[in-house]
Amino acid sequence: MAAAANDQRRGVVLVAVLWSIALLSALAMAASTTFRGFAGIVTVDRNRVQAEALLSAGVETAAGIVAASGDAPLIDFETQLNMAAGSVRAHASDEGGRIDIGKAPLEVLAALFSFVGAPEAEALAAEVERWRNPRRAELAAAAAAAAPPREGTDLQLTDVRQLAGVPGMSPEWVNAVAPLTTVFGNETVNPLTAPAQVVAALPGVSRTALAAFLEQRRRTPTDADRLVQFLGPANRYVSAKPTRTISVEVATRLAGGYAAAARAIIVILPQDTQPYRVLAWNPLRSP
Repeated sequence: MAAAANDQRRGVVLVAVLWSIALLSALAMAASTTFRGFAGIVTVDRNRVQAEALLSAGVETAAGIVAASGDAPLIDFETQLNMAAGSVRAHASDEGGRIDIGKAPLEVLAALFSFVGAPEAEALAAEVERWRNPRRAELAAAAAAAAPPREGTDLQLTDVRQLAGVPGMSPEWVNAVAPLTTVFGNETVNPLTAPAQVVAALPGVSRTALAAFLEQRRRTPTDADRLVQFLGPANRYVSAKPTRTISVEVATRLAGGYAAAARAIIVILPQDTQPYRVLAWNPLRSP
């Protein structure tokens, strides 16, 4: 019986040893998998940090070029930096050369929607006016009803895509007007920096007038007084102003293939303590 008991104990010990070996093997495999996953996370984070640094370098380069040009009109330009870690490309344009959906007159909004083919453009522009100035609409309604107005403020716009909140506005029209509009511009459009499509979207600008305007701008790119004469009645909607707010689209690709892109809105102010200030930063789909 003693021999049988010893054999039983040896069997229990053997099973315990085998289970311990299996457990250690499983833990080793789990540790290996965790380490590989951790290494992958570290690599992704490192790529992201490097990409963000290159994107910032692209914005700073664009800001430096604009600042060095003084009050010269900012015509769209593109620059590229090549470094050991990767390359970054920056494209800059003047936000003042676009139609500001928060400040543009009602007739400019109507002409804009008509230009992109939106049906009932005037009604859509009226909806935008009510949407962007709810306080003004409330005051008008209160005055008509001889009632005291409620406390409130007008809508603060931070992105053109907010147009999607306008009643009756479809994503199609938001996408159509997005390249021509801004929320960081002025009541008027800068004729020295406005893209041709923006000028064409202004009220009363014919194809003949647009062609003459663009030809004259090619010849005398800084003579605003002469340029606006070619726009006829639309000249009330344009005004040459120094470039202060700039849109910078930056795209980077690291040496290992990792890519990232972003769109920054920056402002450069005279006698500011900072070389530029970032008003908005929106990541874009990587190229």
